Amino acid sequence: MPDLIAPTAHLRDAWQEAHAEWGPGQHEDGFGLRPSDEVDTPAGFAAWLARLTPPPDRSGATDHTCTYRWIIEREPGRVQVLGGIALRPDHDEQAHWAGHLGYGIRPSARRRGLATWAVRRMLAEARLLGRERLLVVCATDNVASARTIERCGGLFEGIGDTRFGPTRRYRIRLRG
Repeated sequence: MPDLIAPTAHLRDAWQEAHAEWGPGQHEDGFGLRPSDEVDTPAGFAAWLARLTPPPDRSGATDHTCTYRWIIEREPGRVQVLGGIALRPDHDEQAHWAGHLGYGIRPSARRRGLATWAVRRMLAEARLLGRERLLVVCATDNVASARTIERCGGLFEGIGDTRFGPTRRYRIRLRG
């Protein structure tokens, strides 16, 4: 059974296995990985995780740019990282072109409904945060992602253009 968890250094090896499966140059949305991130060493991996999960301020609040979750599956004696999902706030510049939700499932875990499962859970988290609607996008040729977004209530708005090429744009209403 899958679970959503906050990124953790404890699962570095499992994350590295998932990362390697995508191969070099592949896009892994949902992990918050930037080209400048060095994740091959323990120190680089720890620095990347620290960027994703800033420490709380004195009041206990955090100023997250995004809420990141890893999609994992526990097996006897092993945990696998199956993918990642990110919920971006309205003020995040990336949300305007990449959407409020970004997700990716490692190739060997696709076609199991994991993306739909994870998106629905993040929509529940967005509702708890008081969000009213989210922009969700996918590449125009990514039929599987378009179906996922539509299954989760996404209403097609049109085609947009980003630096990565044309995208299908959807809105998901969370309230009203």
